[in-house]
Amino acid sequence: MYYSNLEGFKKLSGYEIDGVWYPRVTKIVEIKAKPALYRFYAELNNFAEGESIKEKSASEGTLIHEAAEKIFIGESPVIDPSIAPSIEALVNFIEKKNIQVDPEFVEKQVVHYGDRYAGTLDAVALIDGKLGILDIKTSQAIYRDYNLQTSAYIAALHSSLNNLQTRWILRIDQTKICLKCGAVLRSKGGRDKIRAPKVKNGVNHEKCEHRWSELRGEIELKEFPYWQEDYKAFLGAKKLWEWENEYWLKKAGYL
Repeated sequence: MYYSNLEGFKKLSGYEIDGVWYPRVTKIVEIKAKPALYRFYAELNNFAEGESIKEKSASEGTLIHEAAEKIFIGESPVIDPSIAPSIEALVNFIEKKNIQVDPEFVEKQVVHYGDRYAGTLDAVALIDGKLGILDIKTSQAIYRDYNLQTSAYIAALHSSLNNLQTRWILRIDQTKICLKCGAVLRSKGGRDKIRAPKVKNGVNHEKCEHRWSELRGEIELKEFPYWQEDYKAFLGAKKLWEWENEYWLKKAGYL
């Protein structure tokens, strides 16, 4: 990424905490290649179209994040109609799984002073009797890349919260189902995408005159208890990110 000045680099890439600047976890993990993102751009007409879709998707994701975080701390937020199916499914899922969240650890900023980075985690939750990091995603799948980010959070908190046992990715989405062939329609960022095997229930979904269901919320929770190896990979990504941004990091006094 191009930076025009030091202040811009520091603002976009990190946090100032107690007078000390630390690089941001999410900025560090951006250094890793993302094949799914490359495929996304390859399917579009041009780069500008991809950036527009990403910006709209990010706004939609922010709406879901903000609503979910308020629900976790016991508030009853006004729900934008565009995300109502997702949030309704989330509320039902929280009740069913008896997910408990400490409000003090919602949108919690954490720092690893030894390895010198900072980040903001979504929540610390108690699920099935285990305490762990809970990270909210609004993607179409749970990607392994997320493990780098969550391992950094758990490493930063582990010494001060020694009963921390695990971490979860909570994926929140909403889709429509074709009542004829079972295809799945996902609308994100103003772009519709249909996913399904070519033949399902004896019907070729590419030739099907789809009859779509009402929009329905989709919740997926996946646990990743073993974080140490992921953390080694995160530190490797951090080293590469520091190499890539050596010029600005030296000007910032970080290197």
